[in-house]
Amino acid sequence: MELKNFIAGEWVESGLQAMPIINPATGEQLGTVPLSTKTEIDVAVQAAKEAQKSWALLPAPKRADYLYEIGFKMKEKKEHLAQVLTKEMGKVIEEARGEVQEGIDMALYMAGEGRRLFGETTPSELANKFAMSVRSPIGVVGLITPWNFPIAIATWKAFPAIVAGNTFVWKPSNETPMMAYELAKIFEEVGLPKGVANVVFGTGPTIGTAMIEHPDVRVISFTGSTATGSKVAELGGKHLKKISLEMGGKNAVIVMDDADIDLAVQGIVWSAFGTAGQRCTACSRIIVHRDVKEELEEKLLREMQAITIGDGLDSKVKVGPVINRQALEKINHYVQLGKQEGATLLTGGRILTDTPYDKGFYFEPTVFTNVQPDMIIAQEEIFGPVVSIIAIDSLEQAIEVNNGVRFGLSSSIFSRNVNTIFKAQQLLDTGIVYVNAGTTGAEIHLPFGGTKGTGNGHRDSGQAALDVYTEWKSIYVDYSGTLQRAQIDT
Repeated sequence: MELKNFIAGEWVESGLQAMPIINPATGEQLGTVPLSTKTEIDVAVQAAKEAQKSWALLPAPKRADYLYEIGFKMKEKKEHLAQVLTKEMGKVIEEARGEVQEGIDMALYMAGEGRRLFGETTPSELANKFAMSVRSPIGVVGLITPWNFPIAIATWKAFPAIVAGNTFVWKPSNETPMMAYELAKIFEEVGLPKGVANVVFGTGPTIGTAMIEHPDVRVISFTGSTATGSKVAELGGKHLKKISLEMGGKNAVIVMDDADIDLAVQGIVWSAFGTAGQRCTACSRIIVHRDVKEELEEKLLREMQAITIGDGLDSKVKVGPVINRQALEKINHYVQLGKQEGATLLTGGRILTDTPYDKGFYFEPTVFTNVQPDMIIAQEEIFGPVVSIIAIDSLEQAIEVNNGVRFGLSSSIFSRNVNTIFKAQQLLDTGIVYVNAGTTGAEIHLPFGGTKGTGNGHRDSGQAALDVYTEWKSIYVDYSGTLQRAQIDT
């Protein structure tokens, strides 16, 4: 399959080069993706700019009708989309189906916002004067999405943008371009007006930079690493763009001495090793009370023995490959650092190279224990199936360790004590807090995002996502027939 860009409702040949799309489970080449140039970005932005004029004038409930159709079409194609997702990204088929469902849910949820783009009315301080505020679309939006959730994160960004009256140009990851192609086909099939949605494939330094610097792109929504996000913010700030960033995490599960240890272990395994640890919300640290540390380690190792590793298309497999060889090498680098720092390798720690793993990119689920909070493996995002166990003696110490990283996406606490739970909810400094559950599984109608090095205050998902793609307009209607001056004629 040779992918093409989707610009102004047409499939367009582009780029002087193409790169292969590789199945990380088997090493098989699935197709090629073009490496576009700044010229394609210019054409796509122009198409989006022209389309936005009429799209913004279409009543929001009518814009929402397209999202309903997109959601229904995604539901119709759910299994096909999940199969494609697993082949190009590697996550197990069960998770792939869940991710597609998340996109379906987002389409239907944001379609509902077409009748709920509420503003406010407020009394005026002057007689015979009416005051209100409304949400207004901003214009052309640039979307930059990662490979680990190639359809879910795209829908978090694209669907609130278009229901609010914007149009967009989307640069998906070159690791998972087939999901963008499949979603663009759905846009075409439901008859989304030409130019409302545009997909341009290419590299971040070329396509991403061109999009951020383009004078007609008013908003950039980015999900990816903190290092890249910082560059996006710096470059966008020079051009006075509105920038929304969702970046890295170093998420922790806190297990107190009164916790249900069996439940905690289940939550940890799902959070740490689901998607092969390649989630921004993945559990990377277990902060456990010293009194139950040994019990937790024993039960965790026992639970991990049941983990099956392999091609995600096999329904029996629970952990698939990581995305590529560079990821394998990065994960292995951190494992070696952990050993050098003096952490105890409890299990795992190997690149799997024997048959049937030799064609793909597989890393054994790994647990370190006796980890100190200031070790590199306890501070930096690894983005793989590696988790560190840190012992603590009190809730206060647990919160200090949890908050002692530069990221602030997700945290979790297992406890049966309501006072402990409510104190933790208040003091944990992450954008998401789970109680008696792992650090993953955000629902689409709640805001998604984090604090500190994880984000810059904006949120994907939920009604809060509309704040990224709208501006507030205050409107005053004076029907007094005379000039009235606020704060003076009162």
